[in-house]
Amino acid sequence: MTSPVANSEPDLSAIPVTVRSTTAIDTDRVAGLIAQLLLELGEDPAREGLIGTPDRVAAWWSAFLSSDDTAMTTCFAESQLSDQLVIVGGMSVWSLCEHHMLPMNLQVTAGYVPEGEVVGLSKFGRIAAHFAGRLQVQERFTEQFAEYLTGVIGRKDVAVAVRGVHLCMSMRGVRMEAARTTTLHTGGRFATDPVLNQQFLAGAQGNAA
Repeated sequence: MTSPVANSEPDLSAIPVTVRSTTAIDTDRVAGLIAQLLLELGEDPAREGLIGTPDRVAAWWSAFLSSDDTAMTTCFAESQLSDQLVIVGGMSVWSLCEHHMLPMNLQVTAGYVPEGEVVGLSKFGRIAAHFAGRLQVQERFTEQFAEYLTGVIGRKDVAVAVRGVHLCMSMRGVRMEAARTTTLHTGGRFATDPVLNQQFLAGAQGNAA
């Protein structure tokens, strides 16, 4: 299993809240395109079972691509910290592979070393959902999550591990249902301190079990 390692250091002064701009989605036009696709596939959009399907698909696309761009993170002052390692795992989000427009499930674990404040735990899930709600590749998702968290804590001491199941590999092509892809970002102390790095990897493996 290939585990790409993303070690590039982001510009902390330019971490965006979102990396894409969205315009209002014309759901009526999308529904019309879905109906046309069904016709081209030899189906009848007016038959029982498909009535309303184009509208439902269009509504889903609109919801999926309309992630919340409001402030996603809250930090809390904590002066009694002594180099703790914080690992947040068990985050599962769905995204869409931009190469085949098929779903991929991403299991996310993130770690950081707080100094004087901690990040609200529920916000990790919001960050993951935010960057998953678009046409995506796992490698980019991993880097975007890491860069955003880096900007939140103001330091590079961030690690992110993502384990993905890609239906573009499981149900098409080689059709290997058991295949998993792992991507890993290690920045700051996680890249230079082997003990801290191993602690994170052990914690990430435990969260993935």
